[in-house]
Amino acid sequence: MFAVIRTGGKQYRVSKDTVLKIEKLEAEAGATITFDQVLAVGGEGEAKIGSPTVAGATVTATVIAQDRLAKVIIFKKRRRQNSRRKNGHRQPVTVVRIAAINAA
Repeated sequence: MFAVIRTGGKQYRVSKDTVLKIEKLEAEAGATITFDQVLAVGGEGEAKIGSPTVAGATVTATVIAQDRLAKVIIFKKRRRQNSRRKNGHRQPVTVVRIAAINAA
């Protein structure tokens, strides 16, 4: 069984025991999170497509850790001006493991 959920402005196709890195959520490691914006649910047989969400469907996940992604280097240079700027950014993420998909 799989589901398509929306969180942090992005959509993810998940199934049971899938590990995801999603936009940072305020939750401690070990906490349980419920996603109620389920856009589609499928599995054996026919898929349910929501408009915009599937009524009564939820996805439960467990927070594994709060982490940061690899550093992205932002380098800007203006040629022949002796002007350059180097900056770095590490995006904070929440690592979750999908525990259950309730298709109701």
